[in-house]
Amino acid sequence: MLLKHEVIKWKRIYFFSNLFCCNLHTLQVINEESPIWDASYKPAVSLLLQRSANSKRVHDAASAQQNAVRRPIADGSQAKKYKYSSEVEDLSNEVVLQAMRNINDSKNSRSSEVVFPVNAPRDEAAKTKESRGEIELHIVGNSLSHPVSKQSMLWLLGLHSVFAHQLPGMPRDYISQLVFDPKHKTLALIEEGRPIGGICFRTFATQGFTEIVFCAVTGDKQVKGYGTHLMNHLKDYSIQQGTKHFLTYADEFAIGYFKKQGFSKDIKVARPIYAGYIKEYEGATLMHCELHPSIVYTQFSSVIRRQKDIVKELIAQRQQEVQKIHPGLTCFKEGVRSIPVESIPGLREVGWRPIARAQRQARPLEESADPDKLAQTLATVLVAVRQHSAAWPFQKPVSQADVPDYYDHIKYPMDLKTMGERLKRGYYVTRRLFMADMARIFTNCRFYNLPETEYYRCANTLERYFQTKMKEIGLWDK
Repeated sequence: MLLKHEVIKWKRIYFFSNLFCCNLHTLQVINEESPIWDASYKPAVSLLLQRSANSKRVHDAASAQQNAVRRPIADGSQAKKYKYSSEVEDLSNEVVLQAMRNINDSKNSRSSEVVFPVNAPRDEAAKTKESRGEIELHIVGNSLSHPVSKQSMLWLLGLHSVFAHQLPGMPRDYISQLVFDPKHKTLALIEEGRPIGGICFRTFATQGFTEIVFCAVTGDKQVKGYGTHLMNHLKDYSIQQGTKHFLTYADEFAIGYFKKQGFSKDIKVARPIYAGYIKEYEGATLMHCELHPSIVYTQFSSVIRRQKDIVKELIAQRQQEVQKIHPGLTCFKEGVRSIPVESIPGLREVGWRPIARAQRQARPLEESADPDKLAQTLATVLVAVRQHSAAWPFQKPVSQADVPDYYDHIKYPMDLKTMGERLKRGYYVTRRLFMADMARIFTNCRFYNLPETEYYRCANTLERYFQTKMKEIGLWDK
């Protein structure tokens, strides 16, 4: 049965869900330069929702039915970006109700044909089994301070066997050391009383991250979504414990799996935070995953799929409403070379609006006539760059004792400490001298290091940050 608060909830998320339907010709993914962010832009009537005066009532009704996306409190920048037009007409309850009925009827008609819908999430089967009680997930671990149940010890032994069998390159005694270490815990996937998979991890609460040590599922249970389901449960558990970062060293066979789970080679945690806490593995790649505290990961894919279905159905309804065939244009046969776009029949009916001309941007600020003022401005940028988490490799000159051949390849070295000294001596009389030295830091790094190294990634990250800071103060014209 369809409830009224469900209708309101799905209406409020309709706009954001269009990002998942970009292949439909009626909608497009909106970029930063799109006119949709212009306050004067008025979209098609039934394609956007307004933030009406009774938004508080709507929000309270939606909060009563908590789902996978916990609604975050938008900061000032977000509130400005997603600004709704007060003139946009809201969708009626009847329209959304009809869309939900059509979706449910369509699913019921196909229930005898397929077990799971087409393009179902990877963990759909695992979630179904968990809801039926066929599988269970438990956090288990050893302890030296209080008794450990016999069941937990049996599961730990079973998990040790799973890891040892699925990770043949890992020494058994090392697996035993970590699985039975009281500081490590394991999220166990249990079927018929025995472990069929798990994730061994250790949380460094003071550092704000969790290290994933082992992750494996038995061979006969792979490619069934169990790995994704395990990782989603671990994400939810970590968020509840206040941890928002995962770090792991993945070998060449595991990189693909971790990428699917949201991990990236772009490490957003400063090296001093994890250096010395986790063990580095030769031949493995460090990967990072940042968790969003407003998401319930075990339910997220289902909610997104539901939103997508509703948006597609509403689009189909809208197409039926505005479907109209206009006669072709004959003016070009009569010698007309061009016509205004807004004169094409049917464009305004489907929501098209003329794009406002962008105002001519002023040229970047040139060098200040006051050298002290320019030095003060550049000093502010340099301090911000040095405090960035990716700046640690560039803080001081490269030591020849640590890297003997560095100066054989790099003839014109540069670092942030040297730039600070030059700034104090008044060397940077123009911004271009300052930009040239900063660019030399990144160029030298990329010339000496391979693209897959952390130094190379830090150079790219810090370069983007530097350009952003220079643009903010109007000293970047590239």
